[in-house]
Amino acid sequence: MDETTADVVVIGGGMAGLTASIFTARHDLETLVFDTGESILRRNAHLENFPGFPAGVNARHLLDLVGEQADDAGVTREPVAVTSVSVVDGTFAVETADDDVVLASYVIAATKNEVGYLEDVEGVGIIDRGDAFVDVDERGRSGVDGLYVAGRLAEIPHQAVVSAGHGAMVAVTLLEDDDRPFYHDWVTPSGYFTDRGRDLPPGCEEIDPDESRRREERSLEIMRERFDELHPDEQETHPSLVE
Repeated sequence: MDETTADVVVIGGGMAGLTASIFTARHDLETLVFDTGESILRRNAHLENFPGFPAGVNARHLLDLVGEQADDAGVTREPVAVTSVSVVDGTFAVETADDDVVLASYVIAATKNEVGYLEDVEGVGIIDRGDAFVDVDERGRSGVDGLYVAGRLAEIPHQAVVSAGHGAMVAVTLLEDDDRPFYHDWVTPSGYFTDRGRDLPPGCEEIDPDESRRREERSLEIMRERFDELHPDEQETHPSLVE
């Protein structure tokens, strides 16, 4: 059995989990996502209510792009299921189906309705409404310090944009609870803060017009490449419809 460490372990690689991981990783917390590739978003035939895509967007393309964004932020992603979470001397021990263990300061649970891996964590409130949810406060905190819940598992609406927003909010809550300075994660024009005699806030960056243009050009290039062709994966469907 291999034992490794991380600051944050995210369980689930859908919109909520991946978005949360982007925010924690961009604030220099070593973040590990366990992603079995089973996000319900992959069953969506065409996502038509996500802001910024007036003609809709292939949901698998969108999820792939969010995963790529997580990678760029420094997130490590592992394609393996988590079998159990336990607390040992105030540290979370996250065990996987490969019999590996990751010790982490924080855990974000972001699986759709799967809660079996939380059964050994004392203080976790499970809500049974036909589907299983975890009892959390308005910011995604569970009854266990350091354990957060994002997305559908926190009993929020399942729309992709809501899940993404909730994942971001949960991650920012974690950063606040970690007693770090208020986190902006905002790229501003050069001088926006410093020319007003203000220190650059944590997570903020000022860039000049040349760098702004370079980043815009790169973003356009990446989007052209990613959307140049139809998504190569076959459309996924509900497991009950698979023979």
